[in-house]
Amino acid sequence: MQKRTWIQILLFIIILAAGVGIAKYLISQRKAPPRFEREVPAPLVKTETLHLQDIQMVVLGNGAVRAKTIVQVVPQVPGKTLTVAPDFINGGLFSADQTLIQIEPDDYELALQRAQAGVARAQVQLDLQKAEADVSRQEWQEMHPDKEPASTLVFRIPQIKQAQAELEAAQADLAGAQLNLKRTKISLPFNGRVVTENVDAGQFLTVGQPVATVYGTDVMEIPVPLEDRELVWFEIPDVSSPGNDKSAAQKKQTLVDIFADFAGARHHWLGHLARTEGVVNPDSRMINVVVEVEKPLADKNSGISLLPGMFVDVAIRGRHLKDVILVPRYAVHNRDEVWLIKENKLYIKKVNIIRRDKQYAYVDVGLENQDVIVISPLDTVTDGMKVRLEGEQNQTNNHNDDAGTLDNNSKGKG
Repeated sequence: MQKRTWIQILLFIIILAAGVGIAKYLISQRKAPPRFEREVPAPLVKTETLHLQDIQMVVLGNGAVRAKTIVQVVPQVPGKTLTVAPDFINGGLFSADQTLIQIEPDDYELALQRAQAGVARAQVQLDLQKAEADVSRQEWQEMHPDKEPASTLVFRIPQIKQAQAELEAAQADLAGAQLNLKRTKISLPFNGRVVTENVDAGQFLTVGQPVATVYGTDVMEIPVPLEDRELVWFEIPDVSSPGNDKSAAQKKQTLVDIFADFAGARHHWLGHLARTEGVVNPDSRMINVVVEVEKPLADKNSGISLLPGMFVDVAIRGRHLKDVILVPRYAVHNRDEVWLIKENKLYIKKVNIIRRDKQYAYVDVGLENQDVIVISPLDTVTDGMKVRLEGEQNQTNNHNDDAGTLDNNSKGKG
């Protein structure tokens, strides 16, 4: 039994050794697979063809509308309220010089009559003193034909002056009574809208008591915060300088397009740049320019009014520039480099950028008309590297200054 076990072990060793030998032989006879060099394709890029353009700079911003004129209505004479205009309610519109509140005028009419009577009495006294002076002068000349009196009292000159002064005082009282009677009708010298009111018929009003807050509807203002570097691209009228010709400033108005999303639609108004507020915000380092809209009550397309508190986008129509190339901002690298394509090779090109806004960089030096640039991202770029062109757009989107283009650009601040 033991002999048989040894024979089995020996056979196993022989078989294992034969297998190892065969395996080594097969490995030694194997040929290496052929090696092929795989060509790495050039990166595929999107391109855009650039064009020289004459454009008008448009500076974008936004702000909240406010009324240029806002006042509190305060009585100048006391009295009981007789009537209140039907439109004199919160949100009501009124016209210039329209009677908004009528204070009971009876006391002031009586005061006017007394003042008129006082003027009449003073006029009689003056006439009487003048007549007596004439009589005294005649008597003196008859008695002393070639001699002047030693005192002015002889010709009643002081009495005449006193009577004249009393007449003037009575006339001033009359003018005051007329003014007080006029003030019983409360009105304002501009078209406006009521913000809040607190007066009813029968209410007694005192001098200086605020009864309403109103604002003028003829002109609205929009303060627009801008970075100081944007101010170079448009004209700002300097209406605050001493001796400034305002009519000349008005001839050089910088037009501004105003847009607002209100009541489910996009609305447009046209305004002009009026001034700057002359102060740099210490927190934001921005300076406010003030846009005025002189016809804010109706958007001609919808009849929507430009109301205080509305948030609007503005597009300031600035200076005209010639031979400028617009490069999409995402195609600018390292602040002043673009990737130029020539004969399917990429070249890194430095350019001079005179302005950037939300969409474009404005280039005046470094690019030529019909130059082609890369507008797609690349991980690694070397100067002169080969590329494949995926497609080429015919031209950069035209930079237009009409209202429609401004509307599209004014969604956000540049």
